[in-house]
Amino acid sequence: MLSRIAESLFWIGRYVERADGTARILDVHLERMNQMSSADQELVARRLLAVMGAVPEDERLGIGQLLDALAYDRGSPASIAGALGAARENARRARETVSSGLWECLNTTWYGLNQHRKDVVGTYRFCTWVGERTAMVRGLSDLTMSHDESWEFMVLGRSLERADMTSRMLSTRDVANSWVTMLRCAGAYESFLRNQRAAFGDEEAAEFLLLDRLFPRSIVYALTEAETALERLDPSNQRIGFLDDARRLVGQARSFLEFHQTADLLDELPEHMDRVQQACARASDAISRKYFSRAESLEWVGELS
Repeated sequence: MLSRIAESLFWIGRYVERADGTARILDVHLERMNQMSSADQELVARRLLAVMGAVPEDERLGIGQLLDALAYDRGSPASIAGALGAARENARRARETVSSGLWECLNTTWYGLNQHRKDVVGTYRFCTWVGERTAMVRGLSDLTMSHDESWEFMVLGRSLERADMTSRMLSTRDVANSWVTMLRCAGAYESFLRNQRAAFGDEEAAEFLLLDRLFPRSIVYALTEAETALERLDPSNQRIGFLDDARRLVGQARSFLEFHQTADLLDELPEHMDRVQQACARASDAISRKYFSRAESLEWVGELS
């Protein structure tokens, strides 16, 4: 496979997952912000933008500026519209590899971005629509593409981004002030209740979103999926260690979470989230060095700072 095609597939997976994760985070915080004073809105908006890695252009921040930065700014890969546009552009570059159904879905999604009001009510509907469209993209990629190395690169990008976005979502827990809100943001509320079957608290909810091995949006599940994709792309017959830096980084992050026992998970949560985000960024760089040619014309698809 050409490196430029592999890179495009990898970033399709990342950008689609980024759009979905950003929509979930934005949707879950809008209702609370709409009921706050202007000063509180500005404080929450700055914290959300900092967590998401977006740099505000205006000194004053409110709901309007937040919506533009995280939802509608097509020039920023940190926004929903920007991520979906980047996913479509990468699909266009890999048009001979992605299925026609996947391309048509991304293309239709791109043209549907203009059909939404850019106020608070319109953004609620927009976030729901984005969740439905990104779920369709993932379903079409799984059902209409051969599960060969092209699909593995897409899954690899999706898994790394999902671990990163879940860690960012958990980093906003002080803003949300409710673990029920966090569970609903991840689409995990019903699964968590069925798994718990008893009274629960913040500690159990945090463990579920970080460590559950069967829930697809938990960080451990996403890192395990990324590790499996890396193994399939480059099986290793070594008896000692791994030459693949990306696989080592992902495996270390996954095993640290999985085997780290603590009675103060909530107090240590910021440290865990920083570690996951750094591991995902470093793994993405390692994947780029190993598999992709870093041509000057493709620099715009690089990792967010």
